[in-house]
Amino acid sequence: MAVDHDPKTFLTSLFAAAVAAADPYEAIRAKLPARPKERTIVIGAGKASGEMARAFETLWDGPLEGIVVTRRGSHAPCNRIEIIEASHPVPDVASLMASRRLMETVSGLTEDDLVVALISGGGSSLLALPQDGLTLEDEIAVAEVLLASGAPISAMNVVRTQLSAIKGGRLALAAYPAKVVTLIVSDIPGDDPGLVASGPTVANRALPADALRIIERHRLRLPARVMDFLRSRERTDADPDHPCFARNEAKVIVSAAASLAAAAARAEKLGMRAVVLGDAIEGEAREVAKAHLATVDDILRKGTPSERPLVLLSGGECTVTIRGDGKGGRNTEFLLALAIEIAGRDCLFALAADTDGIDGSEDNAGAFANGSTVTRLAAHGCEAHHLLARNDAWTAFNAVNDLFVTGPTGTNVNDFRAILVM
Repeated sequence: MAVDHDPKTFLTSLFAAAVAAADPYEAIRAKLPARPKERTIVIGAGKASGEMARAFETLWDGPLEGIVVTRRGSHAPCNRIEIIEASHPVPDVASLMASRRLMETVSGLTEDDLVVALISGGGSSLLALPQDGLTLEDEIAVAEVLLASGAPISAMNVVRTQLSAIKGGRLALAAYPAKVVTLIVSDIPGDDPGLVASGPTVANRALPADALRIIERHRLRLPARVMDFLRSRERTDADPDHPCFARNEAKVIVSAAASLAAAAARAEKLGMRAVVLGDAIEGEAREVAKAHLATVDDILRKGTPSERPLVLLSGGECTVTIRGDGKGGRNTEFLLALAIEIAGRDCLFALAADTDGIDGSEDNAGAFANGSTVTRLAAHGCEAHHLLARNDAWTAFNAVNDLFVTGPTGTNVNDFRAILVM
């Protein structure tokens, strides 16, 4: 491949390698649990849960039944496992109904039954079952505040677990005394099983006081009823020391680290030096863009021309503090901030995209940027700084035809960023 003539194709091939490494099928094959004496019940939630369910029922040698909830438009039909679609990133009535169905599905089981939970990122909004005294409207309001706050996903999910009757291990509590084996496609930096999809089947030792500290730290304005609820409680009702968790297993079967390693291997196979900056990078998207560019410049300063071209790769999850009324997601925001910083530098090309295929609320996975992005925006009557101030990165990259559209990928190991240095 002539990378210098077709950087978009090269960067796209790296994204494809990363997504292929996160395919749930082979990962589930390697982690299939032993067959139980009695029933096998499959449950699940998340953007990848539909593909995970399809893989599991193909691989499972025995009877099974179950239900999983995934994002609308995921298109992962199964024969024996029912697929329900609900809203993401903000829950809706379908999220509430799906949660009730899941709780009903695992009720009345015995210690000889097996529950297989297929969990992936996105499950926090797909599962909405408020605690007594709270409402679906409260969960929706909390989700909207959290998404606009700039708080990291791990902090957001601590708050969510304290308000939910299904998250934070409560779904496993409902399944007791059946054994629960949780297979996880992780989108959480650090891969804490209790935080992926807010851990519906995994014990979580966070307390209401932890949620209150996060709310104070990020100055979150939550409904009064939610604040009163948190202040009235000292402990979680899903005690991590409950015997329901004693036999259970939770296994992260797919993560960002493996995906980045696959992308690096793809680059090196094409004769390109690859540098992985990290698989758990967090922070405000604009600041992460500046930090990545500083790393590029440091490498260029210390390196020699013979070390180029090279590609820098990173994963994790950026955040965006919403201040404007524009459209976009954390990956396009990262790229627009980067485009402003690299304006006029024709040796730099970048792709940033969400591995689930959807960045924010639009239909693109992410976008491409290079040293000419700002100039091309100006030619279309768009001012890059103004668009960034409005959180309107989608409009920017749509104007210059640089949106990256893949459709749902069937997996989710969070952000993928690649900066090509020619």
